[in-house]
Amino acid sequence: MEMIAGLGLTGVIGLAVVGFTLVGVLAYFGHKAAKQRRADLLALSGRYGMSFDPSHDRGFEHRYSHFEVFTRGFGRSAYNTMRGEVEVGGRAMGCVMGDYTYKTREGSGKNRRTVTHRFSYCILEMPWNGMPGLLIRREHFFDKLGSAFGFDDIDFESNEFSKKYFVKSANRKFAYDICHPRMIEWLLETQATGVDIEQGRMCVTDGSRVWKVDQFVYTLEWMDRFVERWPAFVIEDLEEGILI
Repeated sequence: MEMIAGLGLTGVIGLAVVGFTLVGVLAYFGHKAAKQRRADLLALSGRYGMSFDPSHDRGFEHRYSHFEVFTRGFGRSAYNTMRGEVEVGGRAMGCVMGDYTYKTREGSGKNRRTVTHRFSYCILEMPWNGMPGLLIRREHFFDKLGSAFGFDDIDFESNEFSKKYFVKSANRKFAYDICHPRMIEWLLETQATGVDIEQGRMCVTDGSRVWKVDQFVYTLEWMDRFVERWPAFVIEDLEEGILI
């Protein structure tokens, strides 16, 4: 405050002008980057024969609330949404992917502030109704703490995989059948962030960052290779409804 007072009226006005100019420049480049991203995602959606909608969909969270990542915070909405069909594991599957945002309040008192979070995601509509749920994701500190008390986490023969990944399913046999040794080796090799299967849908996201356009392509290819590695007997059981 003393330094600002020492600047005098002219100096204070000068600082204000610089501040407003900086905000304007940042807003301009932010708008320009958002516009370019919309153009790039529009082109990507055309590549896959999908529709593209850049507007904010505030009902998205209700349709996909079975995925925890879409229920965080408040002010939630999906945008830059691409919808259509893609081929995964030799089958046509419905697909929705794009960007998502939500807000949280952090700090307390005068330091309390609203923080905006954004991330990208990809969801597939699996062709097997009633299939078991399965969560495979990078293990967090609290997962390790929970495991110490015998909660949830399914362990595998691969110590490296069990240490790096948290696996959960109400159908443990399904989890073991999917996470066979070759699948585990591939998941470790690709350094997968994780996959969540709930209510016949498969979602891939790290829930923390916006992807570059080529990451959407990589994610679709990753999901394709993931499903291709499911054992034939698992697919047969799913088609016959045995695992339901």
